[in-house]
Amino acid sequence: MDQKIIELKKLIDDAKSIVFFGGAGVSTESGIPDFRSQDGLYKLKSKWDKPYEIMLSHEYFEEETDNFYKFYREFMINKDAKPNYAHIFLANLEKKKDLTIITQNIDGLHQMAGSKNVIELHGSIHRNYCTGCQTLYSLDDILKIDNVPHCPKCGGIIKPDVVLYNEGLDEMTITRALIALQKADLLIVAGTSLKVYPAAGLINYFFGDNIVLINKTNLPLDRKVKLVINDKIGDVFKKVDEIGETKK
Repeated sequence: MDQKIIELKKLIDDAKSIVFFGGAGVSTESGIPDFRSQDGLYKLKSKWDKPYEIMLSHEYFEEETDNFYKFYREFMINKDAKPNYAHIFLANLEKKKDLTIITQNIDGLHQMAGSKNVIELHGSIHRNYCTGCQTLYSLDDILKIDNVPHCPKCGGIIKPDVVLYNEGLDEMTITRALIALQKADLLIVAGTSLKVYPAAGLINYFFGDNIVLINKTNLPLDRKVKLVINDKIGDVFKKVDEIGETKK
């Protein structure tokens, strides 16, 4: 058995409080493309010939709402995606350990797998709200409406409850993440480029000694790291499970 996998399992077993900080790479094994890898969205040519940071910006939503929604529906909504081994492993781990998931993803796959303690830094495609009367709508409600969805109650434009470029993170969400990080004695960072701020900067508020990085490529983390595993996240957790049941 890979010595790094054995060490990871021991770190999990010994930890009293764990934070899993995940990015787009957590969901690629569910068929959802990330942004910056070789097959990511940044490598694709947009039919609107604009950078993705523009297409997913607050300004573009305000000024080009029709095109925003065409792009959003095509690239950001993956309704048929299912949780992969990483999501399921974490949901099972939450039943045995004090575990908080801090995710940059908006796909809701952690909750679909059964995780309860999930902090969504960038919101969720499954929540939408009217910009006029604040009425909430589900993803299914949005998908029933072609093009730009308008509120049946007041006629206002319905906006996905996701953080667009040039929008700030929710302060309460940040506070919850900081509390979890400061309480934890094990931080697992996985599937993220650590290039999206302010989200990536949150991990600086982890003051423990045990940081684990799981990513197919090396991550630019200017911190002392206990363990680095360059592999698919689901494959790593499957190997951990193969060792045996994690202690409660």
